[in-house]
Amino acid sequence: MIATALDHLTPPPSSKLLGWHLLDARPEKGWVRIGFDGRKDFCNPAGFVQGGILSAMLDDTMGPAVFAMTDGKLYTATITMTVNFLTPAKPGKIVGEATVMQLGKTIAFVEGRLMSEDGTVLATATTSARLVETAKLNR
Repeated sequence: MIATALDHLTPPPSSKLLGWHLLDARPEKGWVRIGFDGRKDFCNPAGFVQGGILSAMLDDTMGPAVFAMTDGKLYTATITMTVNFLTPAKPGKIVGEATVMQLGKTIAFVEGRLMSEDGTVLATATTSARLVETAKLNR
């Protein structure tokens, strides 16, 4: 794996809760792979990881794709996110992948997906996100 701006980012508490950890990144392509822990604590009464948790994992995959692509210069603030749940997610390791489809001056369009350990696609998502300069937030 190559070095990225994500290597120096301290994950926020919400990411830590999800077990967020960087697995791979290709910043020049706007692509990242993120690992998550689908804990039993996240399950609904049927025993599957709750959809809102999966949505948070997708959000926490697509935003970092932009952050890595811009070498840490831009955060994202989600405007819209559409999630499609394809297969119930059992507790265990979950892998997210995201690709920046278009990076504009103020908005990014990103696609993401979550997979189980065996590669089964659990959910897909698209997002439009406002771009926020990190320098303005760190003043």
